Amino acid sequence: MNKILVMHGPNLNMLGTREPEIYGSTTLQDINAMLREQAAAAGVETEFYQSNYEGGLIDRIQQAPEQAIDFIILNAGAFTHYSIALRDAIASVEVPVIEVHISNVHTREEFRHRSVIAPVVMGQILGFGVDSYSAAMFTAIKKLQAEE
Repeated sequence: MNKILVMHGPNLNMLGTREPEIYGSTTLQDINAMLREQAAAAGVETEFYQSNYEGGLIDRIQQAPEQAIDFIILNAGAFTHYSIALRDAIASVEVPVIEVHISNVHTREEFRHRSVIAPVVMGQILGFGVDSYSAAMFTAIKKLQAEE
């Protein structure tokens, strides 16, 4: 059975209460439940990981190959814009990664316009609220099915 790891970076544990005008009222638990159901319907296993710490995210990415993770969906939060270490961790594994953002980062503050991880991920999905996660899950499942 294929396995997709969904990773949430800093402050995403605060979804539902943090800046609802930007991020909406859906909680991280709601997102994980939605994605678990979407993946299960396609016969795909999911794992979820959230950390406010850069090193925790890096460790989890590095563990992905040995834990038979087939795909990673990653919302790196603010680390997207400046974490070369996270970028290097993604580049160091042969697990495909889709970068996800709830908001359209290109319509926000200038410092959010650049993703240092973009050059090492398969693609980006952003600006569709929590549906960005669903679109990423749909894409990951389709890519995995194409490999079968």
